[in-house]
Amino acid sequence: MKKITLFSDGSSLGNPGPGGYGTIIRYNNHEKTLCGGEAHTTNNRMELRGVIEGIKALNEPCEIEVFSDSSYVVNAINTWLESWVKRNFKKVKNPDLWREYLEVSQSHNVKAFWVKGHAGHEENERCDKMARQEAEQFKKDGYGAS
Repeated sequence: MKKITLFSDGSSLGNPGPGGYGTIIRYNNHEKTLCGGEAHTTNNRMELRGVIEGIKALNEPCEIEVFSDSSYVVNAINTWLESWVKRNFKKVKNPDLWREYLEVSQSHNVKAFWVKGHAGHEENERCDKMARQEAEQFKKDGYGAS
């Protein structure tokens, strides 16, 4: 299995509000960046969306190390998800995205690691910048107006 490093961050301007994600996928010396967003979303949804989109971009089963400043995403992937599935996501936020995550990650071996946000971690800072730019674009386009 290929070993992939996936860095991801999410942002929302208001919670909910216009949001974006930024993702970096790294394999050996190759790197791919992805970004996107939604007009009306939350920070946690964008944090998770970035991971999902990164995994969806892979063409074969991989060992994936996910680096995120979202303790919500990291703890869910490493610890909480199994019990959430057992109780059919009852009282869990964002079950649609967690079900999508399970679907896209099933052929991969995923381990998540927490990094402190806004602390100079190069890839996290790059992902944060992409995520904020996406969110700002949705706001500028008027999608964030009440």
